Amino acid sequence: MCPLAGLTDDEDIKLMLKGSLLWKIKSPRRAKERLYRLQEDGMTIWFERRFRHARSKQIFSVMHIEGVREGYQSEGLRKYGASFPERHCFTIVFKGKRKNLDLAARGEEDARHWVQGLTKLIARVDPARTRCRALSLPGLTWIHDMLRRADKNKDNKMCFREIKNVLRMINVDMNDIYAYKLFKECDRSGDERLEEREVEEFCRRLLRRPELEEIFGRYSGEDCVLSAEELREFLRDQGEEASPRQARAIIHAYELNEKAKQQDLMMLDGFMMYLLSADGDILNQEHTKVHQDMSQPLCHYFISSSHNTYLTDNQIGGTSSTEAYIRAFMKGCRCVELDCWEGSNGEPIIYHGHTLTSKILFRDVIESIRDYAFKQSPYPVILSLENHCGLEQQATMARHMKAILGDMLLTQPLEGQDPKDLPSPEHVTPIPPQYTPVWPPCDPFPSQYTPAQPGMIPSPPQSTLVQPQYDPCPSQYDHCPPPVHPSMTCVPPVYPSLAPV
Repeated sequence: MCPLAGLTDDEDIKLMLKGSLLWKIKSPRRAKERLYRLQEDGMTIWFERRFRHARSKQIFSVMHIEGVREGYQSEGLRKYGASFPERHCFTIVFKGKRKNLDLAARGEEDARHWVQGLTKLIARVDPARTRCRALSLPGLTWIHDMLRRADKNKDNKMCFREIKNVLRMINVDMNDIYAYKLFKECDRSGDERLEEREVEEFCRRLLRRPELEEIFGRYSGEDCVLSAEELREFLRDQGEEASPRQARAIIHAYELNEKAKQQDLMMLDGFMMYLLSADGDILNQEHTKVHQDMSQPLCHYFISSSHNTYLTDNQIGGTSSTEAYIRAFMKGCRCVELDCWEGSNGEPIIYHGHTLTSKILFRDVIESIRDYAFKQSPYPVILSLENHCGLEQQATMARHMKAILGDMLLTQPLEGQDPKDLPSPEHVTPIPPQYTPVWPPCDPFPSQYTPAQPGMIPSPPQSTLVQPQYDPCPSQYDHCPPPVHPSMTCVPPVYPSLAPV
């Protein structure tokens, strides 16, 4: 299905196809106005960039966008967007390490069209499915279209760098050495540039999967097509039972060739699409949701945790950002670290102490935690505070947590809970999830603590902060990737150690 199928008459998409002048906001200096436009393929955003007096046309893919936020919902817009009305502003959040794109439209209506339009396109794009379609026989017309747009000198040829950029737009990454070897083999003229047919050959050779072709040939026989019965035989050999009706449903869902689909036949491209889809995944799709017993004490679970959460780069001179907390939460992280140090004007800051990393306000981090902690998961969040502040700024930290988090902050044992035992994730998770408590550092053995006052962090004797710490991730990683799902996985009991900070 084309990403624009059924959306061609949509008002949001119409405006995006026409294009809008948007300001890019990334510093205190004057924002830069550029033309942004959705391409007809429904997957690519084109914009014009200026270098001194030269113009450069750039593109990025809808498949690389993680989400869109309205208003001042990014660190960049909160810092530098004050000269634009909040309702004119929005942020495009990319997957991976690519920085956010903060934009402001000329009017509220334009901003709303872009936010709504991008949200619709993101919901309709399946990267694996789009990749297979784009590189199937009918889909290669898309490659030719991209060739014409990327061909800067209009000689109908592409160099290796241009081809690599185009393929990354359809979520195809590659090993540069292997890809360049194939590029040279397809370059029959020897001029380091490929013509249209050579580009097509290069794409086919790059995306070949000989092991899948072998499996397909084993079951399809000499005619090189799979019937519904042959597909059933393949599924039975994989330990899956499928009725003739289920086999035909798979063919109709994944086959790209309409004539083959009408005859209940599956060709190689459709077979590869099926194997690379969620339906063909080795992971049981039921296990992408919480299916374990979540009624055990909290210390019976591995908890998806993050170390030096505030860093977006290396821990010597990298950038600290509230965005790093947002990304951790959106990946299901349930334990984040805040390294708290004395700041100016009585405001605690967070950074990697005694290094060149940048600094962010403790207050801004707590606000991000309030806004994003439970967007992806309803289970409780543990705030691991590494406290290097004096008593005065510790009191400021406590005030900020109480004022910003309010009732979300768990400061007393839950009703009916034995104070000697940790509650279960299920017990701490009420409905609706937006009221789920955030956990400040606490001790599973309350007898070692002085009584906690509402809004204050429990403290052990001699004012030495003690917290339960259990980090299943190797210490060499700055950011521990969370498990697939759920955020908490039931394991045999593991009791956290008490470690002074």
